[in-house]
Amino acid sequence: MDWLSKLLDVMRVRGRLEVRCLYGAPWRVNYAQSSPGEMPYHVIVAGSAILEDGHARHSLTAGDIVILSYGSAHALHDGSGRDPLAVRKRDVSNIVVSENRGGAERLDMLCGRFVVDPQHERLVRSYLPPVLIVRGASLAQRAPTDTAAKVIGLVSLMRDETTADGLGGMALLNGLSSALFALALRLASESETPPVGLLSLAGHSRLAPALMAMFSHPAHPWTLPTLAARCNMSRATLARHFQERIGRSPSDLLTDIRMTMAAGALRESSASTEAIAELVGYQSVAAFRRAFKEHTGLTPGEWRRGEAAKAETFEHAIEATEP
Repeated sequence: MDWLSKLLDVMRVRGRLEVRCLYGAPWRVNYAQSSPGEMPYHVIVAGSAILEDGHARHSLTAGDIVILSYGSAHALHDGSGRDPLAVRKRDVSNIVVSENRGGAERLDMLCGRFVVDPQHERLVRSYLPPVLIVRGASLAQRAPTDTAAKVIGLVSLMRDETTADGLGGMALLNGLSSALFALALRLASESETPPVGLLSLAGHSRLAPALMAMFSHPAHPWTLPTLAARCNMSRATLARHFQERIGRSPSDLLTDIRMTMAAGALRESSASTEAIAELVGYQSVAAFRRAFKEHTGLTPGEWRRGEAAKAETFEHAIEATEP
């Protein structure tokens, strides 16, 4: 399994398509800060838009995919500065359609969110940029690749499914949204200037062996010298590449991978703390407990009890809705 597949397996990203926007100028949509673990996304199917996230202003065109990795408050608009027209919303099959009566060039945009478990937020914030913009159409035109073609086809399928009334439509749209996350990350890593974070490391082929090693065998006692040797470079060069691209060391990444795996194991299995500590590469349970609490703010036992309580609350909520 490649390192990106390992990352997505650890993070368990779930997609949810929610709204299709059909607007003519002037239009504007404001989005508040998202809940923990939620990453809004927007896909420009046709037309253009301006994205403002409080720090920068980005021009978007057809084929662009935007992921707000930190769930930041943001706004999308047509750039005219005029008061937006009134919109109406209607339920169409498996999605809400929001539209106005504006003319001229019309926007067609798919909006939803990717959801990760709260314990994985640190992994997202540390290794993905706050605003990830993937220029799908321009990448496809400049250097056609298999990934670009798949993204175009996936977006087309998502758009078509929003107007369909087939059985299992909502499940299909959400499944396609989850696939969109993986394809967007892959396409971003293939661009000439990959964004900062893990995707920039992915674009550096000489660093791939270090990433593969840590994601495939996180319990191994990896050191900077052994990882550097796998990449056929010096320790100083490997450390510099990591610092320049993600602002963290290989050791930091390894710890984050281990703690994320440990959180999942504590939630999903009844294995002892000692067994999980060994699973993720700690011979000392005390050292594992310290690292886990530093990473999550909770001890392994507190984390497990909290996750069990959440699961029980969810089960009771489901039972309460049953006839």
